[in-house]
Amino acid sequence: MDNISIITMLTLSGLNGTANYRVPLFAVTLLCYCVILLVNVTVIATIIGDKSLHEPMYIFLCNLCINGLYGTAGFYPKFLSDLLSPAQIISHAGCLLQGFVLHSSAAADFSLLALMAYDRYVAICRPLVYHSVMTKQRISLLVFFVWFVPFFLTFMSTITSTSRLCGSNIPKIYCVNWFINNLACSVSITANVIPGFIFTFYFGHAVFVMWTYVYMIKICIKSKENLSRFMQTCLPHVFCVLIVAVSLLFDVIYMRLASRDLSQNVQNIMAMEFLLIPPIINPIIYGYKLTKIKKRILHFLCGKCF
Repeated sequence: MDNISIITMLTLSGLNGTANYRVPLFAVTLLCYCVILLVNVTVIATIIGDKSLHEPMYIFLCNLCINGLYGTAGFYPKFLSDLLSPAQIISHAGCLLQGFVLHSSAAADFSLLALMAYDRYVAICRPLVYHSVMTKQRISLLVFFVWFVPFFLTFMSTITSTSRLCGSNIPKIYCVNWFINNLACSVSITANVIPGFIFTFYFGHAVFVMWTYVYMIKICIKSKENLSRFMQTCLPHVFCVLIVAVSLLFDVIYMRLASRDLSQNVQNIMAMEFLLIPPIINPIIYGYKLTKIKKRILHFLCGKCF
């Protein structure tokens, strides 16, 4: 029998050419990660600790922030370690795990944003039946599926990336299934069908969110009260949807259309978009625009200062 070498360790080559400024990059990255932890934990603790915030919109926001922590935990600790290491390597199993965390977090983001859009649609367009529609039991069920479906679909996609590898270099600063599949000695039809289905499924989420807000705008412009309510509770959500969509779009463009003409630094920035901007901006936007959360945070800070 011929000897067949089994590749178990992979190289992340996204940091090539950064040796001269890895320490400053480490400091900036660590600061960004600390800010992500601070703003998300602040919103989560505020919502959990204040019973008046135990309403559907705030419960979904709390889950969005938890997902932000979950997704960034799959990237920043490893990335910070790589910045201080002479070689950026990761096991095949570790690469699959990182890819699973990042993919499932991105998918859960879209599911949560779609759920939040539905919540605002019912609250503004069907206010008389809001409390009968958004019951505690239904909220619990929706939150369960918002987490379960992305995890299940990503797990199915990850399984297709466990084929024997004929290469070990991933030209990125973190692992994703698409690059792992490119290293496989042979790619099955399933490895293309499942990601295609997932992309179509979440593109449907994006279409639903867009339709929901276009419809709500048409309804709200007819009433000053509804328009004011839309600006207060929906505008932050619109910004968050745009931020997540644009950030993921940059990452997809980077993966699918990455050109050697682009410098490695530009490619790394494009790769980090959705792991840096949404986890920081989302809780800040909601914390600033949603009056209840802002008042609760200011009350806590003032209580600590005086």
